[in-house]
Amino acid sequence: MFKKIIKGNKKPAKSETHDPSSYGYGQPGTRNSGAVSANVVVNHASRSGPAASGTNAVGASGITALPPSGTIEPLPSFRDVPVSERQTLFLRKLQVCCFQFDFSDTLKNPREKEIKRQSLLELVDFIQSGSGKITETCQEEMIKMVSVNIFRCLPPASHENTGQENADPEEEELYLEPSWPHLQLVYELLLRYIVSSDTDTKVAKRYIDHSFVLKLLDLFDSEDPREREYLKNSLHRIYGKFMVHRPFIRKAINNIFYRFIYETERHSGVAELLEILGSIINGFALPMKEEHKLFLVRALIPLHKPKPIAVYHQQLSYCITQFVEKDYKLADTVVRGLLKYWPVTNCQKEVLFLGELEEVLEATQAAEFQRCMVPLFRQIARCLNSSHFQVAERALFLWNNEHIVSLIAQNRNVILPIIFEALEMNIQNHWNQAVHGLTVNVRKMFSEMDAELFEDCQRQLAEKEASAREVVEQRELTWKKLADAAAQRGEEDMVTS
Repeated sequence: MFKKIIKGNKKPAKSETHDPSSYGYGQPGTRNSGAVSANVVVNHASRSGPAASGTNAVGASGITALPPSGTIEPLPSFRDVPVSERQTLFLRKLQVCCFQFDFSDTLKNPREKEIKRQSLLELVDFIQSGSGKITETCQEEMIKMVSVNIFRCLPPASHENTGQENADPEEEELYLEPSWPHLQLVYELLLRYIVSSDTDTKVAKRYIDHSFVLKLLDLFDSEDPREREYLKNSLHRIYGKFMVHRPFIRKAINNIFYRFIYETERHSGVAELLEILGSIINGFALPMKEEHKLFLVRALIPLHKPKPIAVYHQQLSYCITQFVEKDYKLADTVVRGLLKYWPVTNCQKEVLFLGELEEVLEATQAAEFQRCMVPLFRQIARCLNSSHFQVAERALFLWNNEHIVSLIAQNRNVILPIIFEALEMNIQNHWNQAVHGLTVNVRKMFSEMDAELFEDCQRQLAEKEASAREVVEQRELTWKKLADAAAQRGEEDMVTS
């Protein structure tokens, strides 16, 4: 409840009061107590930094203060006016939609809120119906209205309110934006404008520019999953429609990941950004550019390092696998990258890594497998002997994959000696019956695959164990001799004294 109170009553930022009389709403009045300023744009990768100015943030129509109560009147429907007047009506509805309201109090300005909501609905329907190509002026004003509504300071995150730095992101209380009934329609309007066949890219890119895209990316840190879903769809469409923005978008996402990995380990929208990237990677042309390979090595693989990986691992795994499927030569790079960030004390994370490893190996060819199989199966051997049964079980499930078994069979002379001791230890000592049974099956598979190699590994293990016993016996004998010598020395000292 305390979190909700803090989030629901965020302090409005200061901004200049615009003159409502210039939009036909009468004489300017005092600032309405229910108005919340929207003339604030969060800095890149910042939740509550100082306001950032931009060409698309707030323009001449960026109204942030309400006119005197009762002066906002409902506007006619587009169907009720002649076609020649619809562009003018479009502009007037945009002006109404630039007003901001305090949604933390449902009793404030209910009439004005409903007028704005109806205006937004009609704007969305107008764009979606394609009943008329909107002018360049209307497009400019529409993007300004969208900017006024969506570009804002995000409320403090849950861990910022409570001071719990190590809280699990999966267990944090879900925050829902109170202004969503209006925000959703603004996002829907933006999305419909982007995907519309009537939208001229050459004109639209003047308003949906780098500054606009960067501020969209900042909003991915919103804790409201509904907003992140709209942001994901909008940015994906922008990437597809505006080719000029593609390198910039990739670079900006790259920078968000760097900050997340090496500084904060806190960001609400990593999963959604990875979803966009999964589609982008799927469309990469071959041969793959060096820029894309560097993105894999410097951003995607290090994303395995942060603690909250479980929140976005499914999307990350898909991106990684897409790279390997696109260019099989990257398999060795990916496997060695996974081994570099392999968790030491986090068993649930290990289970995720093993699942991802199976997907990567399924897309791996024999030559690349041979390059990384020695360090890989040393790690798998450690997983087989894990006292956490889920880790051991997941490692043994690798032998259920026909392609991986085929790769192992081709290289059994190298792999079996590495993992043979781990298999024998499981059979003799592992406490979990399911792990014990799976280990017996894998052991039987190897014995049927190459009986001679299997017997040779058994003999080598027996010799190793015998040698180890000899070392232990020799050590015990040495300690016994030292103890006897010390006792004899003590007796001699007693006699002489």
